[in-house]
Amino acid sequence: MFTDEETAFAQEVRDFVRANLDPDVRRRVICAQPVSLEEKRVWHATLARQGWAAPHWPVEWGGTGWSPAKNYLFVETLAEEGAPELSPFGLQLLAPVLIRYGTEEQKRTYLPKILSGEHRWCQGFSEPGAGSDLASLKTRAVLDGDEWIINGQKMWTTVAHAADMMFCLVRTDPVAPKPQMGISMLIVDMKATSGVDVRPIMLLNGERTTNEVYFDNARVPAGNLVGEVNKGWNYTRVVLGNERLNIARVGLCKRQLRHLKDMVRQGGHVGGGLERLRQKIAAVELDLMGVEALSLRMLGRYQLGEAPGFEANFLKLKGAELQQRLTRLLVEARGPAALRLGADGAHSCLLKSHFDTRVVTIYGGSSEVQRNIVAKGMLGLGRQTATSGKGLSA
Repeated sequence: MFTDEETAFAQEVRDFVRANLDPDVRRRVICAQPVSLEEKRVWHATLARQGWAAPHWPVEWGGTGWSPAKNYLFVETLAEEGAPELSPFGLQLLAPVLIRYGTEEQKRTYLPKILSGEHRWCQGFSEPGAGSDLASLKTRAVLDGDEWIINGQKMWTTVAHAADMMFCLVRTDPVAPKPQMGISMLIVDMKATSGVDVRPIMLLNGERTTNEVYFDNARVPAGNLVGEVNKGWNYTRVVLGNERLNIARVGLCKRQLRHLKDMVRQGGHVGGGLERLRQKIAAVELDLMGVEALSLRMLGRYQLGEAPGFEANFLKLKGAELQQRLTRLLVEARGPAALRLGADGAHSCLLKSHFDTRVVTIYGGSSEVQRNIVAKGMLGLGRQTATSGKGLSA
């Protein structure tokens, strides 16, 4: 599948991670232990200095000009080697929209700070009554002179409490003939805008990752509109479409599988049922091989300029299921030790990782949505290149 040059490139990426990533951070990623936002920011800066923070961007804005194969290998190799994931909101989701639809001033203002990691972004999409059915969002924005006035609520907003900026979907035409036609995208400065209230949503594991965000007559400059008024729904397709090629997270699954095998070899399994556990590991490895083969097939089509079709949705569906099966097997391999509490009262890292993966069958388009799209594609009722519903996370 890959040329000698591409294989050598993957090795170059492996060597770079091992030489430049803090070994303790790498170990914690591999063992599903916490990595701080600041440690992720340091790694982001390391990649930025190498020119690798945003390889998929156009060269004129800091991209690498790599082929689709090299981009694919880069993402999967980083994951397999235990590199912390960079926040996708600015780099992967907003930036392609700005590059395509933003004003020159917006590009000059935001893209360099996204590339360097100076700005941390969050995504204001989901609402209490508008998650998978995003078109039903109710947060309003009204133009008042040279400012937009925003009122409403966003839900499940990942890292909003630590974000500098938000790109937000708002309803600017409440009487549009179709709900999608009355939505716009605005940029909100989370630090400088009055009327923005971020409230924590505490998870079962005791951590704060997601938030509620309330807008009470929050005013943002008219120039913070991305693209055209009432065209925001069109831009969400660009946001969601940028998840597709690596959506199965093959590199992450390979890393988890390797860690799982190491645990079993080292006697990590406590109690009976070892043979049954080995059978489960073999089954998940075979399924992972199948998902990787489909990923590579889709990559081949992408390199030929063909649309990925409903196979991308199938990859999201199966990749999410694999991540859940692997974390469940990691807990099973550890046995009762996985239930022990740490000195700080927190759940063990393996159990936390297991809890965290419960959400992967929801974000990026729920598994129910994915099955409908795949079924329609297989029945010849239409081909789609991106899921409906919300993106990587809200």
